[in-house]
Amino acid sequence: MSAKFLQVAIIDYGMGNLFSVKQACECVGLNPVITADKSVIESSNGLILPGVGAFGDAMDSLRKLGLVSLIRDFVASGRPFFGICLGLQLLMEESEEFGMHKGIGIIKGRVKRFPEIDALGKRNKVPQVGWNRIIKNLKGDWVNTPLSGTKDGEFMYFVHSFYAQPEESDSVIAKTKYGNTEYCSCLLQKNIFAVQFHPEKSSLEGIKIYQNWADRLNN
Repeated sequence: MSAKFLQVAIIDYGMGNLFSVKQACECVGLNPVITADKSVIESSNGLILPGVGAFGDAMDSLRKLGLVSLIRDFVASGRPFFGICLGLQLLMEESEEFGMHKGIGIIKGRVKRFPEIDALGKRNKVPQVGWNRIIKNLKGDWVNTPLSGTKDGEFMYFVHSFYAQPEESDSVIAKTKYGNTEYCSCLLQKNIFAVQFHPEKSSLEGIKIYQNWADRLNN
């Protein structure tokens, strides 16, 4: 099926840079729909959960819209799912951001805050804002993943104060180092692909990731 006939739902829960994500999807030939409508999400070929902001507020919004169980069901269906920035963190079981908050709980793990002073006594600027490298964290290369064609050590654009710490290290396909903290910047677990950076803000390398993810909708 041609990509232009593949509908992708971009979840609108009031906390995402939705227009940039929509533009990136259109750039690779997908048919993106920004929505919180359950029937639209259920009928889509793929699902994107973007996000910028506080973890607890995001979960409150998703619960009020009745989307938490819907996201779990969509992932369970085996269709491609793409989490971006906060959308990666929300997949975890819990977050320590402004107190402890329960997440969607699809991925075992916790969301933690960057230390402002690391183990070596060096002060870090929090949040991390700007370009940083993603480093390969698996045997072999990134072929057959949405990072296919991306160079090991490529720069991507980040904006965040917290990071996800999945329990299953095998799902972490890229890491990034900020200060003295090495963290998960990209995970792949079955049909779940999620990144801490913003590919839609990461120039042509980011658009390449959208294209690779779009190609998975045809498989």
